[in-house]
Amino acid sequence: MSILDFQRRIRSEDAASRLIHRYRFGGDRPPTRGTWLGMCWVPASTWLWLIKLFELELVAQRTGLQLGLSYPTALRAFTMMRRAILADHDLELLQREVEADESYFGPRRSKRFRGGKVGRGTPGKIPVFGILERRGHVQVTVVRDVSAETLLRTTLKTVKRGSLAYTDKWHSYDTLTFCGYRHLRVDHGKRFSRPSAVGKVHINGLEGFWSYGKGNLQKHHGASPSKFPLYLYAMQFRYNNRQHDLFDLLLETLVKPVPDA
Repeated sequence: MSILDFQRRIRSEDAASRLIHRYRFGGDRPPTRGTWLGMCWVPASTWLWLIKLFELELVAQRTGLQLGLSYPTALRAFTMMRRAILADHDLELLQREVEADESYFGPRRSKRFRGGKVGRGTPGKIPVFGILERRGHVQVTVVRDVSAETLLRTTLKTVKRGSLAYTDKWHSYDTLTFCGYRHLRVDHGKRFSRPSAVGKVHINGLEGFWSYGKGNLQKHHGASPSKFPLYLYAMQFRYNNRQHDLFDLLLETLVKPVPDA
């Protein structure tokens, strides 16, 4: 939805309230009671602006300045959106051709670790395992480690057996062929591990998601380990719905009832 179309739809507070009514109730009941929108007490038009600026990837501090809100209020609203996205997430069974890879999120190496270990096992980093279905969606999961047991357990829950998995040469992927998956490895040093498969054996799609995710997180100056999953799944939501109207999807999610804890 363009900014001009958005402005026409919320030209007054009453129009903003009617818009939320249509998404949630289609009637005259209070629009936010018991929903995610009700978790942050701001006018309907302000909520809709918060959703629009979240869609446009403004950080909470800039959003607060633009809307005349305090930083804690804007941050609370954005946190509610990320929590709603996570609560509404359904695990999707991926199939056919998938790319699997692990990555590490966290602060850049400090002086304390300069010259130390990099890559897998870097101190202070959070390991994330991702699987991307080619021409489909990506599924990302915060994992405790990148052992064969952990990666295989996540793969079995995420990917249909018989699918073809492309990975790098990390040894934890060696068990995939013993569990019903076809498996081809990318040799980054030689570009491809099988000359006959040139052009297909890569994990470029997933590496693109890692690049997008880390760049997005840098804008927020990182996230605490406790809140990192909220940011991660919000990035997954954006990536998987990049061809759709995110404003409508976000509003549809936020007018749903908050699930019981």
